[in-house]
Amino acid sequence: MHKKIAVLAVLALGMLSPSISQAMTPEETVMLSNAAERGNDGAQLLLAFEYLHGDAARAKDEKQAAYWFERAAMQGNVAAQKMLGDLYEQGRGVPENLKVSADWRTKAALRGNTDAQVSLGKMYLAGAGVEKSPEKAEYWLQRAAIEGNSEAQFLLGKMYKLRDSNTREQVLSGNMLAKSASQGFGSAAEFLQFMENARYKVSELFHQRPADIHKLAQDGDAESQYRLATRYESGHGEPQDNAKALYWFKKAADNGHVMAMKSLAHIYARGLDGVVADPRIAEYWTNRAQSAQP
Repeated sequence: MHKKIAVLAVLALGMLSPSISQAMTPEETVMLSNAAERGNDGAQLLLAFEYLHGDAARAKDEKQAAYWFERAAMQGNVAAQKMLGDLYEQGRGVPENLKVSADWRTKAALRGNTDAQVSLGKMYLAGAGVEKSPEKAEYWLQRAAIEGNSEAQFLLGKMYKLRDSNTREQVLSGNMLAKSASQGFGSAAEFLQFMENARYKVSELFHQRPADIHKLAQDGDAESQYRLATRYESGHGEPQDNAKALYWFKKAADNGHVMAMKSLAHIYARGLDGVVADPRIAEYWTNRAQSAQP
């Protein structure tokens, strides 16, 4: 499950490329919206990117983008935490607030997001949103540089060059700048290759063979049961059929699938998929989902 969420996160980064966004069908858009509403942080992240950039399915709306980034970030989604930090710095969809920006970037940086580590390092260098601290700036830039971030290596190299440093730091400076240059900071070729890989993963994620997923679902695989339910619900990959969607959502939920439980709670709370709204059943599935989560 975590792997699939990670793939959605990769796809979300692909929203910088219009071709990926335009490739989403109306049925996939329905699947995405439902998954986001029901609490899937990967779907929330992707939906946020759609609103941030605008596409054929949704008009650009930075307030909605910030809303969905925050919902994903509150669940610990690192990419969403990093993006929320950027939005608060830029005042896009939220009031400009450098302190809040630093808070979100710190959350992402602590979990290893190198872009957040670099941004946080720059904030400590400038004293923007945080108390100025070259030591903390160096700490975060070093963490990113160790992971191969070329911008962090470049900034560290500059720091070592500019200050009255010892011989060891001068050597480190040369090494850092050399590493940054060797990586081709801002390489368009690497980015294009990354996007091609993302497209391949997206294709795998949304277009598995129906025969395989049917057999797995019938054999009791909860993830396959959940995904089959979403196909019947949206009409993507299967003929739209609310009754079959509910059947497989319940099968998956009874097998412990948390997103299936959240889906049933959402369906009964709002009276979707041909059912009459029933707050009591919605509450039952909400409680089941909360109890099932670690």
